[in-house]
Amino acid sequence: MTDTIKRGTRLSGSEREQLADELSKGYAEGKSIRALAEETGRSYGFVHRLLSENDVTLRSRGGATRGRSRQA
Repeated sequence: MTDTIKRGTRLSGSEREQLADELSKGYAEGKSIRALAEETGRSYGFVHRLLSENDVTLRSRGGATRGRSRQA
């Protein structure tokens, strides 16, 4: 993946498109938004926004849900 970019650095044009493509591929491979954010040195919100801007269908939340388990 692209070398870590300093957090807060503005990305525009081809750099932003390239990063968006790389993030989209990583997300499609099953990586989490948090993992992608850590790899690129960007925030969770930035990665989420970039994926959304590129019309990536985001997965639903995983893991344990709040509240008691429902047993039938």
